[in-house]
Amino acid sequence: MAETTLDYHTDSPSLRVVDALAAVTDTDPLELEPLYHAVDPEALDQLFRDESDAYASVRFDYQDHTVEVRGDGTVAIDGTVHESG
Repeated sequence: MAETTLDYHTDSPSLRVVDALAAVTDTDPLELEPLYHAVDPEALDQLFRDESDAYASVRFDYQDHTVEVRGDGTVAIDGTVHESG
């Protein structure tokens, strides 16, 4: 797991979180518990809809993992920045 940056034209932060969690847990994204059990995905997408505040971040727990979404577009799971495939 290395660093990745969101493409705000094609990706939403909530979808990137789901992809990162699926990769970390080696689980099909459709088999994961819904993200809305941990955080409001729409609010997350609205907060990071553009790169206006690169210093912003949101951290929340998802099952046994700590997830952080950063204003620069990176997604970290348990402190490790996730790279998309």
